[in-house]
Amino acid sequence: MDGPVDVTRRWSLVVPLKPLALAKSRLAGAPGPGRPALALAFLLDTVAAALACPRVADVTVVTDDPLAGTEATALGALVLPDLPAAGLNAALRHGAERVRDRVPGAAVGALNGDLPALRPAELGEVLAEAAGLPGRAFLTDAAGVGTTLLTASPGVPLSPGFGGASRARHLASGAREITLPAVPSVRQDVDTGADLDAARALGLGPRTAALFPARTA
Repeated sequence: MDGPVDVTRRWSLVVPLKPLALAKSRLAGAPGPGRPALALAFLLDTVAAALACPRVADVTVVTDDPLAGTEATALGALVLPDLPAAGLNAALRHGAERVRDRVPGAAVGALNGDLPALRPAELGEVLAEAAGLPGRAFLTDAAGVGTTLLTASPGVPLSPGFGGASRARHLASGAREITLPAVPSVRQDVDTGADLDAARALGLGPRTAALFPARTA
């Protein structure tokens, strides 16, 4: 059943992360910093921007990586081990369930951890739109194929279907698509070198920008 519409709603966001040694495999051939450093910077810039958004009540990072967990905790995030250890969607379900164990009436969202250009104001616009869409809602990525954010109203299961062509999967599951045109930083996840270039054009967060001093000085 759809939950009530609440345009003042604040969200508990769940951000998943693989162990850094395994993260961002498609960036293996990209010039610049190594994959673990990039994945950690992406995560921390994403979490910091989310925590700076007034629409966000809290952020929970689901990861088994000790360094990422320590750094995310220092920013103010909650950190959970990936106890299911059964892939991305299982980690997101686990995180959402633990959030609701703590706050039964929480509105929850799954946010990609690779949004290094994320701007708090744009995230706020998306979450405000989601608050007006009862049930589940999602934002597609810049490519129009995947998903960067999935939300669920209080009492509604998150039911994530991330990975690959997740836009079509979320639509088929009944989630409503958020169609705001001017929130590029919330759409621009980074899986490839071209994605990273696009994020750099938008303006990287400080931790990721610090890995590219020659281009960001």
